[in-house]
Amino acid sequence: MDGRIPCEFFLVRYVPDVVKGEFTNIGVVLREAAAGGRTLVRFTRDWSRVRCMDAEADVALLEALEGDLAERLQTESEQVVARPILPLLQDTLANSVQMTEARATLAESLPTEMEQLLRLYVESLKVRTDRRRTGRAALVSAMRSEMERAGVWRLMRKRIAAALYTQPGDPMKIDCGYRPNGVIRMFHAVSLESDVESAKGLAYSAGALREGVRRVEGATLELTAIVEPLRAVAGAEDEEATERYRFGITTMEQEAIRVMTTTDLPRIAQTARTELRV
Repeated sequence: MDGRIPCEFFLVRYVPDVVKGEFTNIGVVLREAAAGGRTLVRFTRDWSRVRCMDAEADVALLEALEGDLAERLQTESEQVVARPILPLLQDTLANSVQMTEARATLAESLPTEMEQLLRLYVESLKVRTDRRRTGRAALVSAMRSEMERAGVWRLMRKRIAAALYTQPGDPMKIDCGYRPNGVIRMFHAVSLESDVESAKGLAYSAGALREGVRRVEGATLELTAIVEPLRAVAGAEDEEATERYRFGITTMEQEAIRVMTTTDLPRIAQTARTELRV
């Protein structure tokens, strides 16, 4: 046991119907037991269980809650004396989100312990198949993972409403973005494997977004589409898929949208890290 870190952890639960009492674990809060110790917050990346329980669940709100919790707990951990987490977060948690009482654990390291707790309590009931994420879901997941690895995800705006810059009623939500200076960088996943029409949709919106950002924010918009590499979409002899892929790229680039693939994500994340001074 020597060298292990005394910690406490809390499970975050989604409870769509308090009367029924049914719930699913969606995240873990882990912090060192010592006053002023480090705190980690991680939510699931697969919301299928939540959607099965509640088809109308606001997943975007739940994702945003992860950042809110992390911010509150980071502020709290800087205090000389640690305070109980549950009372601290009562005004942050939504009615449908609950947190368990603290449980003790000994960690070799906080990141390693967090991964183990997620596997044990959050992801353990997932259907165990070899299905891989495809299409836009895979791109969004890859983008988020790389930004988290660089330590910048928590500093970025997520699901940016296009209606803020175009016109009321516009349903588009841009996946993420940040503003390092006079430029606002926005990133949006566009699957050229499963939905080339989305490339046309983003291209159609680009001009209004750019003008709206200039008008509202007084800044220049750099809009980047994240797509699959061609080899992941079409084989050497799949001419139709190749043509669709190239059509999607050309359509977006004609509207001054920068197109990059998932292989570029490490470089994009490191640029964000530098510009956000992480």
